[in-house]
Amino acid sequence: MLDIGCGMGEPVGRYIIDAGFGIVGIDSSPSMIEMCRERFPQAEWLVKDMRTLALGRKFGGVLAWDSFFHLPMNDQRLMFPRFSEHALPAAPLMFTSGSIEGEAIGSYCGEPLYHASLDRMEYERLLTSNGFVVRGYKADDPECALHTVWLATHAAI
Repeated sequence: MLDIGCGMGEPVGRYIIDAGFGIVGIDSSPSMIEMCRERFPQAEWLVKDMRTLALGRKFGGVLAWDSFFHLPMNDQRLMFPRFSEHALPAAPLMFTSGSIEGEAIGSYCGEPLYHASLDRMEYERLLTSNGFVVRGYKADDPECALHTVWLATHAAI
């Protein structure tokens, strides 16, 4: 599993590892990756910018949970070929986005935090034009802390 924007590996990385799957986590923050390495030394953790990701290998699943939507809109558009480059045929891709198009500045631990989202139709177009089939979409899911969640699978090539 490739976790793009893994942060400190909690709770998603832990869930994947506890479920018995291998994980490669990437994050642009060296301090976050160091926390991952201390917590989960059995996994592979890399300091990388998701916007330039080119690992030269493919994964059985790709995840961008609470990470991808911190990129500006145009950078998000450019991520879909990267998702495709790293996904094996039939691999699931799961990511979170906003539920409407726009940009916002929130806060985390008292610091400003940028969020952006494209509209639903554009995400669908980007997924299909990069070899994915949309399997599910749930906006502002109350059972998932109001996350807007996408699930797609990479088409067999």
